[in-house]
Amino acid sequence: MNNTLQDLYAVVMDRKQHPQEGSYTCYLFDKGLDKILKKVGEESAETIIAAKNAVKADTVGEISDLVYHLTVMMAACGITMDEVLAELDVRAQKIGNLKQLKTVDHNT
Repeated sequence: MNNTLQDLYAVVMDRKQHPQEGSYTCYLFDKGLDKILKKVGEESAETIIAAKNAVKADTVGEISDLVYHLTVMMAACGITMDEVLAELDVRAQKIGNLKQLKTVDHNT
């Protein structure tokens, strides 16, 4: 597996620790968590719309935007990429990862 996500996280952290004028990432950090979360929400919605429209290139682009903004959010919240990847590894090891459905008796 390549290190693209780790590399992205490293660049985002570098911008957080060493702000550069004109950097969009630095702009987001400067505006704060509310702005970052707003962008995560916007990119989530745009990803959903692109997928619904079934245009693969648009969907890939929107997913990429979402992953970038999620990475900025992670950095702002003190969450590392290693933590997220470790959690994904744990989840990948589970067998039968579907949640069991509870039956509800509507007659009682």
